[in-house]
Amino acid sequence: MRDLPPGREGRRITWIGAGVNAGLMVLKFLAGYYGRSQAMIADAVHTLSDLFTDGVVLFGLAAGRKEADSGHQFGHARIETLASAVVGLSLLVVAGYLGLKSGLDIYHHNEVKPTWLALTGAALSLVTKEILFRYTVLVGRRIKSPAVVANAWHHRSDAMSSVAVFLGLLGAQINPGWHILDAYAALLVAVFIAKVGLGVLLDAVREMTDSAPAPAEVSRIEACIRTVPGVLDHHDLKIRSMGGLFHIQVHVLVGDDLTVIQGHKIATAVEACLKAEIDNAGQVIVHIDPLGRKKVAG
Repeated sequence: MRDLPPGREGRRITWIGAGVNAGLMVLKFLAGYYGRSQAMIADAVHTLSDLFTDGVVLFGLAAGRKEADSGHQFGHARIETLASAVVGLSLLVVAGYLGLKSGLDIYHHNEVKPTWLALTGAALSLVTKEILFRYTVLVGRRIKSPAVVANAWHHRSDAMSSVAVFLGLLGAQINPGWHILDAYAALLVAVFIAKVGLGVLLDAVREMTDSAPAPAEVSRIEACIRTVPGVLDHHDLKIRSMGGLFHIQVHVLVGDDLTVIQGHKIATAVEACLKAEIDNAGQVIVHIDPLGRKKVAG
């Protein structure tokens, strides 16, 4: 699978996830309906939202991985970022719906006594979605796709919700008087989903607003620039993220007596260093300034 192009690899794992989600959604609805578990049905709704986000991610990968053209001179990576934002928003909507429903069930003391069928469905969902999460996040990080990574966390949120459902159903089986645990489990599912959705959405917003990366990442980039022979100093370092990649612009100061060719070689060396040392380096633009220019400006 490592030999596949990044976009194709991302689509492949997303299609696998969509197939798994379709099967689990049917299983959860049946287990929840016949097993008399509102938490299990809530978990099925969550999985249904997974199918929607799978489609969003597939669109984001198809459109966001296109090469730059005259209409999008910096590429289409923002489309992939937008797709991850939609994933985050969908998670928040699902969390709101499930939280409201379970909260009303707790308030009205709705009595539902789940069976072992629902418990078995929750256990199967937990194992399946955790495996899918680990596989998907591995692919997403390897191909540097924020949309695929966001979708992986959607799988993880489904796995976490299944944990809550499983524990609630198990408690109800141990003691029938604890049947209300099923509603509390559904409420806990909503909290888990909201937390993941908010994190995914904030990451997408930070990228779309060209927020600078973490100070640790900036330090790594600066250290790489300083190690290049011939670089005396640097300034005006600007970094923004697009489609999970850092696009970097920097001015480096070199000796006043260097030729244009020598300066160009230093710029090329800086670019090569950043491409080699920074995993998420995308487009790198290096401007060469003579050291005397800084002295005059100072």
